[in-house]
Amino acid sequence: MPVLTDVATGVSDSLSLEQAELFPIREVARLTGVNPVTLRAWERRYGLIVPTRTESGHRLYSMADVGRVRSILDWIERGVAVSKIGKILAKAAPLQALSHIIPNDLVQADYAQWQQQVGAAVSAFDDIQLDQVYGQIFSSYSQSVVFQDILLPLWKQLLQRQDTFGRTSEWQFFDGFLRARVLQRLLLIRGKQPRRVIVSALAGQCRELELLIAALFLSNEQTGVRILTIGQPFDELTLVCERIKPVALVLFSNHVPAPELPRRLNRLAMSLDCPVLLAGDASDLAQESLAGSSIGCLGNEGTVMRQRLKQFLAGGLDT
Repeated sequence: MPVLTDVATGVSDSLSLEQAELFPIREVARLTGVNPVTLRAWERRYGLIVPTRTESGHRLYSMADVGRVRSILDWIERGVAVSKIGKILAKAAPLQALSHIIPNDLVQADYAQWQQQVGAAVSAFDDIQLDQVYGQIFSSYSQSVVFQDILLPLWKQLLQRQDTFGRTSEWQFFDGFLRARVLQRLLLIRGKQPRRVIVSALAGQCRELELLIAALFLSNEQTGVRILTIGQPFDELTLVCERIKPVALVLFSNHVPAPELPRRLNRLAMSLDCPVLLAGDASDLAQESLAGSSIGCLGNEGTVMRQRLKQFLAGGLDT
């Protein structure tokens, strides 16, 4: 049973030692692969991590701190300078809606328990069990939390560990399962909305599942989405928009934006009759360079993306 159920009744017997403990710096180094010298530097120079201190001054790290270290590593692997990561993390929405009444570590522990159940089903290639756990998670959390905080982190872990025998098969199994489920959700809400938003990936800058989930976040009752196939040529977007006549074009990228991206986006926007918007991790990273342009930045968090899109289409949010 998830930890949050126990918390609501004042009992949390299912919290494992690993999830409940505070870790010394050497254990965090073992769990994350980041040496203690680097961890101290991230704390002193950039304030990226703020561990608890014992009376004798020793650092102790929570599960949330360990997760933050892994997030920092993820951004570094994408080419973001350490000095800029703090600003990116600060922009992130609160971890979950219940954070003001339930400690962050307990929520993280609950996420970890769901991930363990999903991971066990994936490891066994058990699609029936995986489907059951998937449904149970959705009965407990919102759509954005399910994908952003529970399923996608596990999906990324499997993707990054494909050098281990069997991980590639597990990732492909899990990836195929999630793509099918997201497509089902997109079809259910697509309906017959007359207004269409085109969602397209920048070439080579995300995987299909990430694009599908972004499109799911952007969908609502009033506006449907039209997803262009991965590999859509950037230079032919004008042609596609001329024929589909969307109310907006959303370009999605989870990579560090190239220096020439703002210029290319502005040139594209001048050739279209609809607004051009940027979503995904690249949106936050390119926001400063796009300031004052006609390109709108939607961010990379599901609820925020949907809200900003709605405001842009209503003319209530400036670029």
